[in-house]
Amino acid sequence: MHRLPRPVAVLRALAVAALAVAAGAVPATAGLPSTPAPPGTTWALEPADGSEADGRVSLRHVLEDGASVADHVVLTNFSDHEATFAVYASDGIVDEAGSFDLLPPDTEPTGGGSWVEVGTVTGAEPRPGGGILLTTPAGSSTVVPLEVTVPAGATPGDHPAGVVAELVQGGDATLRMSSRVGVRLHLRVAGEVRGELGPDVVATYSPSWNPFAPGTVTVDYTLENTGNVRVGADVDVSLAGPFGVGGGAASAEHREVLPGQELTGTVRLEAWPLVVGSGQLVATPLGVGEDELPAQLLPATVDFRVWAVPWSQLLVLALLAAAPLLAVRLRRRSAARVQARIDAAVAAATAEAAAGAGPVAAESADVR
Repeated sequence: MHRLPRPVAVLRALAVAALAVAAGAVPATAGLPSTPAPPGTTWALEPADGSEADGRVSLRHVLEDGASVADHVVLTNFSDHEATFAVYASDGIVDEAGSFDLLPPDTEPTGGGSWVEVGTVTGAEPRPGGGILLTTPAGSSTVVPLEVTVPAGATPGDHPAGVVAELVQGGDATLRMSSRVGVRLHLRVAGEVRGELGPDVVATYSPSWNPFAPGTVTVDYTLENTGNVRVGADVDVSLAGPFGVGGGAASAEHREVLPGQELTGTVRLEAWPLVVGSGQLVATPLGVGEDELPAQLLPATVDFRVWAVPWSQLLVLALLAAAPLLAVRLRRRSAARVQARIDAAVAAATAEAAAGAGPVAAESADVR
């Protein structure tokens, strides 16, 4: 995937590896030029009026379904050589790191990105899959017109998208690196908006084998944006044992969840093993940036339980309970061994005494 920096950012070709698609390479696109791009290519894509960059951070429009709006971006090649760029639009996503991104270049947009048409520019060629291929001279800028058309019957709310300028790097290899910079398009269809989150929780307990230390409760959660606008999220997790004892709490914050998408997170709490713990996760939606949201954003709550069996403590108790019994048994066994030795010694002495008394008695009888 390709992270979209702020529109004024400039991406150098030396940083291509950091912006590689998915695992770092994508199939070469048919129809692209086969001449490798010169090294040290530097460029930027920014929001613009009809002639130059206008200082906006992003493109932002609120439209009725079926309506259209025209806008522009400007592509600047800061390099000392000409370079070819693919300029196209795609759907917006949030990656695993929580940053805004677009679909990979070989994935066809089906949402807001498909509503954006990249206009005609002198000398440009159509790009396979949509958009244009634009060769830009060294040290020059080119304004690219855009037309955003919302289809009739589009659902109200946010439809995230963006426009990128991707450096075209040809060659005969079946795999190529891809590098792009872009401008985010905040596109909202007018109507009732809802900022809602749907949380789901799985909690597990990991005991400490030190009986005098607490264990750890790991709370893995999923937050789904069940509303129709993007929101941030505050997550608060609390946990307590029976009768409210042994409690703990943790929190996390997420910058952005897009409508219809979800993110995952994990928090960990120290907890004493009190057999069962009762917990609660509260996910509170938040406004993001300059977005206009309903006056009241209601938190979503989900309760959970986690078994926290005190195995190490039970083992200690079992040893403590068994210790007196073991001591008594050992004492009895030791006493039995001593008694056995005494009995054996007495028996041996008796037998020896009996063996010596017989001849003496016979001799006395003869003397009479």
